[in-house]
Amino acid sequence: MSEISRSVLTVGELNRAIAESLQEHFDTVWVSGEISNFKAYDSGHWYFSLKDEEGQIRCVMFRGRNGQVGFMPQSGDLVEVGASLGLYVPRGDVQLTVQVMRKAGLGGLYEAFLKLKEKLAKAGLFAEEAKQAIPTHPRAIGIITSPQAAALKDVLSTLARRAPHIPIVIYPTLVQGPEAPAGIIAALKAANVEAEVDVILLVRGGGSIEDLWAFNDEQLAYALADSTIPVVSGVGHETDFTIADFVADVRAPTPTGAAELAAPRRDQLLSELASFQQALLQRLTLRLEREAQTLDQLALRLNHALPNPERMREQLTFLRQRLSQSWLVRIESWQQGQTHLGAQLEALNPQRTLERGYAVIMRGMGEQTHAVRNPDELRPQETLQVRLAEGEAEIVLGAVKPL
Repeated sequence: MSEISRSVLTVGELNRAIAESLQEHFDTVWVSGEISNFKAYDSGHWYFSLKDEEGQIRCVMFRGRNGQVGFMPQSGDLVEVGASLGLYVPRGDVQLTVQVMRKAGLGGLYEAFLKLKEKLAKAGLFAEEAKQAIPTHPRAIGIITSPQAAALKDVLSTLARRAPHIPIVIYPTLVQGPEAPAGIIAALKAANVEAEVDVILLVRGGGSIEDLWAFNDEQLAYALADSTIPVVSGVGHETDFTIADFVADVRAPTPTGAAELAAPRRDQLLSELASFQQALLQRLTLRLEREAQTLDQLALRLNHALPNPERMREQLTFLRQRLSQSWLVRIESWQQGQTHLGAQLEALNPQRTLERGYAVIMRGMGEQTHAVRNPDELRPQETLQVRLAEGEAEIVLGAVKPL
């Protein structure tokens, strides 16, 4: 009989002995199961249980480790974890200290994702100092996605609501399948060569890790890093992470979120301009009132000083000249401010977009008239109205060929 079995142990001593025994007999183990009671604490640590039909076990994944997981786990997720087996001494609970987590059944893909992520991080592709700022007032916005993607409709709707004055350029490509990475890279390079847009939205709806695998391509990562135009990544749902998200200048949680980040609100811009104009007028009025008061005080001093009448006339003429010059300077400054504000308002005029060569295709009569946004709405032999910079015309479509 060993010495430890003959002695009387405290609970803490027994638990520590069990913990040491577990550590000695178990190296890293891989365990699969369903997550339950998942909690992410403010400390950054994750606490949860893994369970199946036969039992469950407590788990902890500390902040330094869970930062490498490419998704946010939720209760009910099926996962595989690599962990060390131990005992939490204060409670006497057997627990797994998780080092690695991946979605169940996707071990190979997820391991490839983690390896590529580590490789590109060491190469500096994720560095914050390499990120470009997103322009607050883009002249045009580019969208790289599939024309059939549901995400495109959401993005266009959001842009039309927030900034209908900003032109949109769509660079169509596949966003799923083995040919998708090459297509996305080609669209990205085309946008940079043409240089027609100030920001690019790379968007796709949610899906499984296989569905989003095109955005985990190494060559695409380098193409994103080489882009001279800032890129906003809006791929999948908020809990989906891809290599493209880490390389892009900004990651949005959803495609709609990407559109909101790239497009300023037109009504907010107009409100800000109106506020600037009001503040300018108030400052000019106050300055003129102070100058008028100064003139009154000077006139009063002249009346009491009883100077030589000729000298009084000279001083009064001099003061009038100064006041006139000051007034002209203030008025010129105010006019320049008004001109600047007018130019900004004029830039927001949809007519300017038409004068740059764009056109609006309209359907319907009277109050039912509306702009055609989707090429799927076009029908052969249909009569439509075209609004150009210098007028309108009716056209009859001969044929419609989708691009």
